[in-house]
Amino acid sequence: MPTARSIDVQDVINRHGVSGFQIRIVILCFLVVAIDGFDTAAIGYIAPALRTQWQVSQSQLAPLFGAGLFGLMIGAFLFGPLADRVGRKAMLVVTTLFFGLASLASAWSTSIEMLTVLRFITGLGLGGAMPNAITLTSEYCPEHRRSFLTMAMFCGFTVGSALGGFAAAHLIADYGWTSVLVLGGVLPLALVPLLMLGLPESARFLVLKQAPADKIAKLLSRIAPGEDLSGATFTGIAKPKGSPIGQLFQPGLVAGTICLWLTFFMSLLIFYLLSSWLPTIISSAGLTLKEASLITVMLATGGTVGGLVLGALMDRVNPHAVLGLSYLCAAGFVALIGSATGSAALLAVAVFGAGFCVGGSQIGINALAASFYPTANRATGVSWANAVGRIGSVVGSMIGASLIGLGFGLPATFALVAVPAVIAALSIVLKGRLGAPALPFAPAVPVAQGS
Repeated sequence: MPTARSIDVQDVINRHGVSGFQIRIVILCFLVVAIDGFDTAAIGYIAPALRTQWQVSQSQLAPLFGAGLFGLMIGAFLFGPLADRVGRKAMLVVTTLFFGLASLASAWSTSIEMLTVLRFITGLGLGGAMPNAITLTSEYCPEHRRSFLTMAMFCGFTVGSALGGFAAAHLIADYGWTSVLVLGGVLPLALVPLLMLGLPESARFLVLKQAPADKIAKLLSRIAPGEDLSGATFTGIAKPKGSPIGQLFQPGLVAGTICLWLTFFMSLLIFYLLSSWLPTIISSAGLTLKEASLITVMLATGGTVGGLVLGALMDRVNPHAVLGLSYLCAAGFVALIGSATGSAALLAVAVFGAGFCVGGSQIGINALAASFYPTANRATGVSWANAVGRIGSVVGSMIGASLIGLGFGLPATFALVAVPAVIAALSIVLKGRLGAPALPFAPAVPVAQGS
């Protein structure tokens, strides 16, 4: 009896161009992340209206902002390990449904305390949805296009956040602040049926779980319709011993995990510090509110452009070198912001450059994390790195006022703000020098004859 052919799932994906089936996965995950971006930013859009209607102070609003970020952090810690046990698609559908219902419920809040609790619950779903979208997209991308496609998908977050701002401005004026939360709930709920019908489970995850081989072959035939998969066996990455969380700290992964966590922490610290405090700083420097708003938009715009450009570069040259250089350039642009407040044009260039390098690199390290971890704990690795980054975002949003209050002047203050970017550069370069772990193959999963 002839020996069955052994086929690696990733090899099949790598050998073929990007199919319409894979593009559909990218688009659906893009929509999830775009709505995630809208819902994450929604509280910022409605805060002025809340202050007016409920007569609350800025200090009373602070817990509202913090609750959402804290929920994002807990959600990322929680839903990553679950996805590595039950599947990426299942968790993506569940978390999208979860934050849609929570956002819709938030629209009927009757007090700042009630809204704060519901924003925490919404954050749980938001924190779980994004890493699973990254993981599922990454596992269906060929390696030579993985960084660009994953980062293009993740750009949905900044696109959703920016477009949400324009939508919110009209909705609040015509229908009040609750309409923003209603839209933030209706959109994900409408998307859930499309995710259930249009998204597949990860083929690599199915091999790991020893799913029926004909099911794996059917998925791969959507990517490689001309390839004969009958009578073959499939292989993938073996499941290491221990829990998905414990695997992050096993030899071969622990050093890279620590470097990624440090990079995520510093990256989101500096991005949220800038996004939270730039409007205030720019306005205090003598620019009009209109100029401050337009210049602040350049941060998110730069992040979207940076994500696409850096993603293309990461597929062609050493991704650690690309990101390391980008973070170093980010430090220069951030320092320039403190000296450019006298010129609106120069300030816009500095903010765009900071967004390009910090925001683009933040998208890049998500793609890098997805490619670093094996299938068995990829969702956990991406989710926990994001969760640690969320801690950095909370720290960044909190220390901005303290830095300004030190009275060093804007040039010295922004020179201090640039330091985390330098640390992120050193950390990601160190990860590159440590190399990738050697990962064993899983036992073959036979395809039933005639399937």
